[in-house]
Amino acid sequence: MGRILRKKPVGLKKKKRQNDEASSSEGAGDSASGTPGGAAAAEAAAPRKAPAAVVPVPVAPPADNFWTRSVQFLREVKTELKKVTWPTRQQTLGSTAVVLVLVLIISLFLGLVDMGLAGIVGLIFR
Repeated sequence: MGRILRKKPVGLKKKKRQNDEASSSEGAGDSASGTPGGAAAAEAAAPRKAPAAVVPVPVAPPADNFWTRSVQFLREVKTELKKVTWPTRQQTLGSTAVVLVLVLIISLFLGLVDMGLAGIVGLIFR
C-alpha cells in the first residue's frame, strides 16, 4: 500500500519563506557594511501586517417612496434585458412549430384515451 502524503499548511510555508528572507538580509547587511545598518535592512525586509479588511459603511436607503423604488426597479429591468440573448426569427418560428405539433399529438392521444374510457364506463353502467 502507498503512503499518504500530507501537505504542509500554507501558513507554515509562508512563515518559513519569510524567516529565510529576514535571515539572509540580516547577514548581508552586517557583513557588507559592518554597521548596525543590517538591523534597519532586516526591519525593512520584515513582513508587514496585512491591512485590515475594509468594511463598507451601510448607506441609509432612500425614503420609502413608491415612485423611487419603481423607477429603480425599471432601471434594473432594463439593465438585465440588455444581457438577454434573444432568438432569431427563424429560431422562434421553428420552436413555435415544434410546440404546436406536440400539442396536437398529445391532444389527439388524450382525446382517444378519453373516448375509450368513456366507452368502457358506458358499457359497465348500461
